[in-house]
Amino acid sequence: MNTIHPERSERAPSARDIRRWRQYLADEQAEAAVYRDLANRRAGEERQILLALADAEGRHEEHWRRLLGSHIGSPRRGALRTRFLGLLARRFGSVFVLALAQRAEGRSPYDADADATNAMAADETVHEEVVRGLAARGRKRLSGTFRAAVFGVNDGLVSNLALVLGIGATGVPAATILFTGIAGLLAGALSMGAGEYVSVRSQRELLEASAPAAPAQSVLSHLDLAANELTLVYRARGMSEEEAEAYARGVLATAYAATGPIAASTGASEPDEHEAIGTGTGAAVSSFCFFASGALLPVLPYLFGMSGPAAIIVATILVGLALLATGAVVGLLSGGPPLKRALRQLVIGLAAAAVTYLLGLAFGTTIG
Repeated sequence: MNTIHPERSERAPSARDIRRWRQYLADEQAEAAVYRDLANRRAGEERQILLALADAEGRHEEHWRRLLGSHIGSPRRGALRTRFLGLLARRFGSVFVLALAQRAEGRSPYDADADATNAMAADETVHEEVVRGLAARGRKRLSGTFRAAVFGVNDGLVSNLALVLGIGATGVPAATILFTGIAGLLAGALSMGAGEYVSVRSQRELLEASAPAAPAQSVLSHLDLAANELTLVYRARGMSEEEAEAYARGVLATAYAATGPIAASTGASEPDEHEAIGTGTGAAVSSFCFFASGALLPVLPYLFGMSGPAAIIVATILVGLALLATGAVVGLLSGGPPLKRALRQLVIGLAAAAVTYLLGLAFGTTIG
């Protein structure tokens, strides 16, 4: 709930007020520039929404200009995170940038600042939801391939680190560890790619099997309005009897008035469902490549001639950094706290590797 801001007393602004207002002004200018840069990389409705957000930031900018009056001074730079966001928006304009913008809108200080109006504080809350909606569209478009990529890279990191540490703990030569790691990379990447392809293809085929058949669409204008058999279709799809009857009557009324097929009226499976899943080939290639890239990191020290505890330590550090990075990216894209997600990925991944390392030590001691 937004704080109700009391009327400001008519007083000369302090030096601290002026500094704060100037920073707010710079931040609003930077945020408006971010939205305009994002709009330049989009078309249609998304472009219009982003430009409207930029206009809203412009209204906030004018508020701080009026308060500053003659104290406006020379232009200042926006906050570092906003400038960084602007750089990303100009270069990429991706859902990643929208996710960062969503978090930035959620950190607005206007709720607690008496110099900001209630409307401005409310605007910032609504802006967060608008950007969340735009980011959700992007997440839906990439969710299938992104899911395969995240699973692939994390499986590659954790499984091959566990394999390398487990084999390394037994005391075998470095060459054996290297070839074992490469074999694990290829076997895992091929298995992940094949599994993703089958999984995605199967899911798409299930959706296609649920889509209305074309013959059902062509007979709509011949159905009996009184009997309204179409009601059963929508009841079978989960509507209540009353909802199904009202919706079916609307569909039939359109069918009687229109010519040609009206596939959109029949409740056909929306392409968004297929789009969110992705394609089998895309998921397979993404999973293969990302698993391989993740699985390569634990092997790198051995590729460069390292061995013994030094190679194990370097491999663990490389994988740990990669787990932190992937966890943070997942956190940002999902709108969650990136640090928490990064630490979660790190703890789970290193815990799994530690178990196999201890088993390798025990097995090596037994052999010895």
